[in-house]
Amino acid sequence: MKISRTTIQVTALAFSLAFSSLARSEDNGGIVLPDGFKATVFARELGEIRGLAVSPNGDVYGRVRNRGIVAMRDTDGDGVADEIKTVPESTGDGSGIGIRDGYLYFSTDNAFFRQPLKEGQLLPSEKPELIVDELGNLRSHSSKMFTFDEEGNVYIEVGAPQNALSEGDRQPGAKGLSDEDVAKFLSEWGGIWRFDPNKPGQTKATGHHFSTGHRHILSLAWHPVSNALFAVQNGRDMLNIVDSRFSVEYNSDRVSEEMHILREGSNLGWPYTYYDPIDNKRLMSPEYGGDGKLEPEEGRFQDPLIAFPAHWAPMQAVYYGGGMFPEQYHGGMFVAFHGSWNKYPEQQGYRVVFVPFGEDGMPTGEWDTFADGFIGKDSIPDSGSAKHRPMGVAVGPDGALYIGDDKGGHVWKVTYSGQ
Repeated sequence: MKISRTTIQVTALAFSLAFSSLARSEDNGGIVLPDGFKATVFARELGEIRGLAVSPNGDVYGRVRNRGIVAMRDTDGDGVADEIKTVPESTGDGSGIGIRDGYLYFSTDNAFFRQPLKEGQLLPSEKPELIVDELGNLRSHSSKMFTFDEEGNVYIEVGAPQNALSEGDRQPGAKGLSDEDVAKFLSEWGGIWRFDPNKPGQTKATGHHFSTGHRHILSLAWHPVSNALFAVQNGRDMLNIVDSRFSVEYNSDRVSEEMHILREGSNLGWPYTYYDPIDNKRLMSPEYGGDGKLEPEEGRFQDPLIAFPAHWAPMQAVYYGGGMFPEQYHGGMFVAFHGSWNKYPEQQGYRVVFVPFGEDGMPTGEWDTFADGFIGKDSIPDSGSAKHRPMGVAVGPDGALYIGDDKGGHVWKVTYSGQ
């Protein structure tokens, strides 16, 4: 499904109208939510929180940079964690976390582990078990986010450690590699691999290479109705640095964060292309002959289902299967946007958006800002000026939405109680 420029303009108007009805309250811990919703600061100042997961009994687990996994429990039901502990032997390296079938799963920047969570336990009592090793870590785009399908398979994304795969990456006049070298690179990087999460001793080489042509994806969520994987890809940077024909403003506005459905063999077009959300076109990158007009061969790469604004930095995504929120939220997805560092003249993003899905299990093409106000002010010139940057999202067994940030270290619990 392609989104036309008119649709983008209508969506922007809908967002503007929706945002005008959002309610700011001190009770919401400083963030802005739609009417009828309320947030409590479930935990505060924990450190740089990356991914979030919630167990069937409501315990919350967060990957915290340089600290490991932090476990949080609300023992008196007031919406605030009063028991906070660090999981022993959990590494501070990595972003991915999940809970399934009695196990706590987590990823480092090179591997994937699990620990059994026994009923009533806040902390696992056994050492982590190595399930997948040698995923690869070249530092850039190294986080290994993952999600599970209905059958229990795990899908792990391995990012591409470059901006656009070229000689002189991110440098003026950078030139792309040959098709042969691109194919060789993409056999190891820039894709998703599928594994059996119950089988120790696997490596990327023994996994199933599911999709390709990614730059980097941290927003991964499985939708049970369409029985498919959905993702929001982080778009490229620095068009204006690589090629002077591209202005600062062009780079700021014309490289979408792309929401895709991922099927077996999906190719999202990196490093050859980027997607322009204003003219609604997939275009060739300058490293591969692009001039802002040149398009790839029709049908070579799939177009996004939704073209989000440029450089908003999509992070964790979650399917909403809860029953607490109003019906229009059921079966949709929440996506956390970390916020830009290279927008012009002010930084944007820094919010959690909601993407509604239809009865067919596909996005309707619309989206709205659900939670905002994280930056703590009206505008910011750089990412370092933000008070909070949303990163993790997870849904609890009661249907509440948890939001974590890796700037101020807060976790919010969002509930609904009104019309």
